[in-house]
Parts: sequence; C-alpha cells; structure tokens
Amino acid sequence: MVSAGTGLLPLVVTILGLGVAAQVLADRLEIPSVLFLILAGIAVGPEGLGIITPAAFGSSLPAIVGLSVAIIVFEGAFHLKREKLRQTPRAAFRLGTVGAIIGLVGTAIVVRLALGTSWGLALLIGALLVATGPTVITPLLDVVPVRDRVGAALETEGIVNDVTAAILSVVVFDLVTPGNPETTSLFQSFITRLGVGILVGVLAASILWYLLKHVDLSPTNAVQNSRLIILIGAIATYGVAEALSHESGIAAVATAGVLLGNADLPYEDEIAAFKGDITLVVLSFVFIVLASLLSFDDLLALGVGGLLVVLGVTCLVRPLQVLISTYGDQFTFREQLFMSTVAPRGIIPASVATLFALQLRSSSPEAATTLVGTVFLVILATVVFEGGFARHIAEVLDVIPMRVIIVGGGRVGRGLAERLEDRGENVVIIEQDQATVETARNAGFTVHHGNGANSDVLTSAGAENAKIVAAATGDDDANLLVAQLANSKFDVETVIARVNTPGNAEAFEELGVRAISADESIAQSMDNAVERPALSEWMSELGRTGDVQEIEVTAERLVGKTISDLDRELPDGVLIALVSRDGESQIPEPDLLLQQGDHLTFVGRRNAVHEALERCHPELHA
Repeated sequence: MVSAGTGLLPLVVTILGLGVAAQVLADRLEIPSVLFLILAGIAVGPEGLGIITPAAFGSSLPAIVGLSVAIIVFEGAFHLKREKLRQTPRAAFRLGTVGAIIGLVGTAIVVRLALGTSWGLALLIGALLVATGPTVITPLLDVVPVRDRVGAALETEGIVNDVTAAILSVVVFDLVTPGNPETTSLFQSFITRLGVGILVGVLAASILWYLLKHVDLSPTNAVQNSRLIILIGAIATYGVAEALSHESGIAAVATAGVLLGNADLPYEDEIAAFKGDITLVVLSFVFIVLASLLSFDDLLALGVGGLLVVLGVTCLVRPLQVLISTYGDQFTFREQLFMSTVAPRGIIPASVATLFALQLRSSSPEAATTLVGTVFLVILATVVFEGGFARHIAEVLDVIPMRVIIVGGGRVGRGLAERLEDRGENVVIIEQDQATVETARNAGFTVHHGNGANSDVLTSAGAENAKIVAAATGDDDANLLVAQLANSKFDVETVIARVNTPGNAEAFEELGVRAISADESIAQSMDNAVERPALSEWMSELGRTGDVQEIEVTAERLVGKTISDLDRELPDGVLIALVSRDGESQIPEPDLLLQQGDHLTFVGRRNAVHEALERCHPELHA
C-alpha cells in the first residue's frame, strides 16, 4: 500500500507508465485508449494489486483531478473549429440543449424506477450522466473515422454537455442536500455559474490572444513560449473561474478553448501538437487514478437494479436523445443508430460523483454508495462495451466511409465534389486559397484549409482512409506532387489528376495515375458535336437530368441472377448498359449470369439510377 505523502514519485511514474502502455496498445489494436486506462486503474487499485488507494494522494486529489479535467476540456474545445460546427449546427445545438434535458429527465426516471431512490438522488445521477465529454469521445473518434458530420456532432455534444453536467450536478447537489436553497433557485444558480464561466473564458481568451499576437515572445523561443502561455493560461482560467464560482471552471476553459481555437493564432499547429501530448499524459493519469477508486462492493450493492439502469440509459434514453435531436437533419438512420449506440461516459461523472460521495458518507452513506456505484457502473459498462467495441459497431453499421479527397476547390474541384456527394461519397476538399475555401464552404462542401501537396495536410484531411484522391488544381506541378504522395505514402486505391498542359500527361501516366487532360476532353466533346450530334446532345441532356453510375456486385442475392431477372426488379427509366468482369466490359445479354465482383453500369434518369443503386446495394445510401 502507498499512503499519502509516502512514495508519491514512484506512484506517479507507475501511473504514467501504465498510461503510455495503454495508449500504445490502443493504437496498435485500434481500440479507444480509455478502455485500457480504466482496466489499468482497476488492476492497480484496491480491487486489484492495491498499489493505489483513496488515501494515496490525500486531500490534493480533487485539485489534481480538477486541473487535469480543465486541460482536457480546453484541448478538446481548441479543436472545435467553425467548419465543424457549420456541418451540423442544428444537431449540435439540439444535442446540447434538448438532448441534455432528455438525458437528465430520462436517466432520473430510470434510476428512480430501477433502484427506488429519492427523486433528488435520481436527478443528481441524471445530471452527472448527461456528460459524454472529450475525454472519451476524442480517443474514440481517433480510431473510428466516421463521417465528418457525425464526428462534429459528437465532439460538440461532448464539450457542451461536459459543461452542462459539471454545473448542473453541483446545482442539483446543493438543492437536494438538507439546509440548502429551495428548488426555485435552480435556474438562477445554473445561469450564474455558466455566466461566470463564459465571462472568465472570454476575458482569458482575449488576454491570451493579445499576448500571442502582439507581444514579442523572443524569436528564438517563440514556439516554446507560445505553448507555455497557452498551457498556463488554460490552468489560470480554470483557477480564476473556480475562485469566483464553484464549478464554473469547466465552462471557462471550454469557452476560452473554442475562442482561441478559431482565432488564427501564430504557431497554432505547434500549440495544438503540444497540447495534444500534454492531454494524453493528463488523460492517462486521471483515468487510471479514478478507476483505481472503483469498488466492486458498490457495484454489487446495486443488484439487478444497476443492470436495469445501464440498459435503460443506453438502450432507451440515449437513442431517444439522438433521434429527437437529429430529426430532420442530414444524418442517415445508420448514423443515428451509431450515435445512439456509442456514447461512453467519462471524467466529469467519475470525478464529481467521487467528490459528492465523500461529502455524503457521514450524513447518508447509503445514498453515497448508490451514487458512486450507479455512476461508475454506467461509466464502466459504456466504456467497455460502447467504447471498446466502437469500431466493430461502426463496421457492422457500415458508417466508416472511405474518403474521397479532392485537392483544389475551384470550379473543377467543386463540380466533381457535387457529383460524388450526389451518390453518397464522403468528400473532403483541400484548398489553400482562403477566398476559395469560403466559396466552397458556403456551397455546403467540407473543406480543409491547407496546401494539398503537403503530406501533413493530406494526413489531417484523412488521406490514410481515402479510396480516391483527385488532384484538380490548375497547377500541373502541384497535381503531380499530390499524385506522388497519394501513391507512395498513402497507397490510395485510385488516383486521378487534372492535366492542364497536354504534354505533361506522360509524366502522370508513368506514375500509374489516371490523367484527365482538359484540352483533350474539350476537343473530344467538340468532335462528338460535329460527328455524332445525336450522341453529343444525349450526353449533354444526361449531364443535366440523368446519371451514369457503376456498382460492384457484392450482395449474395444478386449472384446467379440473370440480367433479365435483375432488369425486371429495376425502376422505369434505367438500363444496365455494361457488365465489367476481369477487366473486360461488355454490353450484357439477357441470359448473362451475374458473378461476385462483377461491375454493373447503370444509365438513365438520375432518380431512377439512384433507386437502382439502392435496390442492388442498399448499404451505399443507408
């Protein structure tokens, strides 16, 4: 055993070592790191080897946890960019407001019915379990690259609901504890704490922005000084807000993080990388320490009622939150189901519940046991099953799209992006010019600002998970470099490049890149207009009202069917124009039998073609 003030250094080293090992193992297995961190904490806690006990850090534990959570929330908020918020503004707002209310009330009802607690304790548990938070969502999304709109909604919800849960739980605790204010002061207390936090966050962000933008930080150490200013600024923001109003610190660091993350700071990439490393260390430390405080006796004391709470929160309350919050938005049903299934709870419920339990031990030991047991049981169940199996859940639901990256957001790039998105592809445009970036974003596209010929920019845009990279800039040199990187570093399946000067086409083809020459394409179109006017007119009309799509035969039910059989299932206005097999294409005979891996090309009216795709391969658009 390690007592307070004894052997603290070896204890910290052990925790950090376990944290690093958990991170490495998580990256290797592509499983969210929080799962291994919790298991490591249990292993070294009283329920395991007994290396860490509740007394190990003495009375300093609440302060350590508070500062750690502040750094984690600040780092998560720093990455919450405007472009992310623009992708799902309605869903993000609803999840943080309507969704939070549903989570609070729904969880309280489930706890009340399953455990027979008082309404006050049920509401307190409901307030704590509102939070998902960046501590669990960010590691999860690192290994589950879902569509940007899904990731943006979950990240935004995590930041907002961490703030909501931190403040709301303290307000509810004050109200249900004997001798504290009446229920009528609930709203006033919540708004006061939130207001103090936002105000301190705005002031702190303004001061930090001024220091980084207008104060000479010594050119030789400017990057290092910028990192330290941001780190100390985040900690100071939390401390000042907490001094003014208890539990307003989370709101303050979240506000400051969002503002600074969107303020175009100097050395922003270096600051983000530094904060990411610090956050990994802090995250490891806090999760292992809090998991070590878990008591199996508290969990077992809940009995069957505890399991009913877990099932009610995960299978009833969470799906209701998501379905109502995302109703009428662009999310598919499978994406809604993924968001409903994957919502592990994290640091805020664990840390705050532990502090509340310590205060309740003397006056109401049974309530303290129920509080800690219920919160930790939900955290443990959601982290193990939802977090640990998140990637598998995403694969079963088919919500991990292969990305299509288009480098160049001009007319050509946007035109290609529009066509690809029309058939359900997950398209990301990379563009360096700020005005072009804004134009593309205003048109509704997902745009990554940066130089697409830079490997780091391609990586951050998702090139490692891309099936197609299209270089569509007006600069052949840039397109060639993009093609080289896509082939050599990212091993992209299909690389297509726009060739602006016909003489450069050979250089692209030597790389195995499909080169599209603008001049040759125009000449061919004009030749068609002269020699084949009917075909040219038909193709022009097809571009306006029709579509041509190709699909691979993967569904077992299609294998062995004839073209005639399949044709009878298709809607009016669409034809099977080609069947490609083993690299050869042919106009199909009615009695041709379909095989696994065949490629079918559909031609016809746009709606009819899309309906044919959905009938033959529903998961493409599900």
